[in-house]
Amino acid sequence: MAEDDVDDLRKGIQSVENAMTVLLTLEEGQGPMTLTQISAATAMSPSKAHRYLVSLGRVGLISRAKGSGLYDMGPSMRRLGAESLRRMDEAGLASEYLPGLRDRTGHAVNLAVWGDHGPVIVRWDYGSHALPITVRVGATMPLLSSSVGRLYLAHLPPAMTDPVLVSQADDTEQAGLTADDIETLKADARRGGFVVTSGGVLSGVSSVAAPVFTPGDALPLVVSLALPTRQATKETVDELVREVCATAAAMSEEIGYRHP
Repeated sequence: MAEDDVDDLRKGIQSVENAMTVLLTLEEGQGPMTLTQISAATAMSPSKAHRYLVSLGRVGLISRAKGSGLYDMGPSMRRLGAESLRRMDEAGLASEYLPGLRDRTGHAVNLAVWGDHGPVIVRWDYGSHALPITVRVGATMPLLSSSVGRLYLAHLPPAMTDPVLVSQADDTEQAGLTADDIETLKADARRGGFVVTSGGVLSGVSSVAAPVFTPGDALPLVVSLALPTRQATKETVDELVREVCATAAAMSEEIGYRHP
């Protein structure tokens, strides 16, 4: 490749970047905006911002209400968004982050989705530390005794989780948890943004999990890490919590979730 071609690739096209800045401003505004608001948010003069709005409007990426004069996403943008969501494989995109988490921590990592009977493991990567457990892809995790299950319990509506709790009544009785205890677990999971369990599913294994949020009303995913309990010192767990939460946040962003 010629040096001039390399320079062109590095430079990009400024007008395209400016147009995307306008579109992203409308997205971040979370509602119709005035020209003055768009101009201020993009650091463009009103006349410059207006020129981009006119061009974007011609291809349907933005629209302007005739009555109020406010600008918003156009029909072409809505079609692009719908098609992007249709093509998206949330679990596939999130799974790409698992090898990095495993390599940074040395521990086994996994990804779960919500199934008909509770959380289902769809990806498991073993780490360098031996575990007294063999987890198969497709295994269903308990809601109360697993870190993955507690996050789903916290973030999904009771209409979805209550039937699973009933089917896992033996797990509830074994844990000795009351209805108030379960509500406390849910509140703690939502407030902290992660769950740590030790020996809940299998003696000698601890787990750290965090939710991976998806855009719209799609169900969240959960990423978790498993380690021998003998290694689960406070300092180690604190560091692993930071790693898992940072990875979950990166997964959420990759999928298209924007934290409110």
